[in-house]
Amino acid sequence: MYDQLKKYFRDRTEIDEQTLDEICKHFKPIKAKRNQLLLMQGDICKHYYFVNKGSLRLFTVNKDGVEGTRYFAFEGAFGTALPSLIEQTPAFEFVQTIEKSELLAISRDSFYHLVDTLPQFQFIYRQILEISFISAQKRIYGFQGLDGLEKVKWVMQYNPKLLTRVSNKLAASFLGLTPSTLSRLKSQL
Repeated sequence: MYDQLKKYFRDRTEIDEQTLDEICKHFKPIKAKRNQLLLMQGDICKHYYFVNKGSLRLFTVNKDGVEGTRYFAFEGAFGTALPSLIEQTPAFEFVQTIEKSELLAISRDSFYHLVDTLPQFQFIYRQILEISFISAQKRIYGFQGLDGLEKVKWVMQYNPKLLTRVSNKLAASFLGLTPSTLSRLKSQL
């Protein structure tokens, strides 16, 4: 159950088996159904999730009921409503599985305990923050001034799993397109 999490750490930092075991003790396995909501908009986020199998999506719903997806996490990635987790304020988004998923969840308290006590975990946390920031910036810069076809090509370059793993409806909500527009654009490629 913890092999993929251990691999995540080994691939990013020098770490011994004893330290890995200490980290894994803080993660609790969760089996989640397809489309299960792990966090509701307005709730305060208490957990960080590592995806062993399946996927997560972070999304908002506007006043007209239209969903906008901000982030997808697939196997071997972390996902959570980070601003809510850090600040302990109501979340602006929902966290949902989009497939039957096996997750490893760490509580906020355990997460920050590891950040404060294990240099390797602190290093990984810094990497997570940096990657999150860079990904958000690339998406913002990448989407500014792009037409629909260019957005689809951008996703194919930077997040190719997205178009093969999620429905057109969810991919379209990430791209800011309608599902029918996305289908039409994909057929042009």
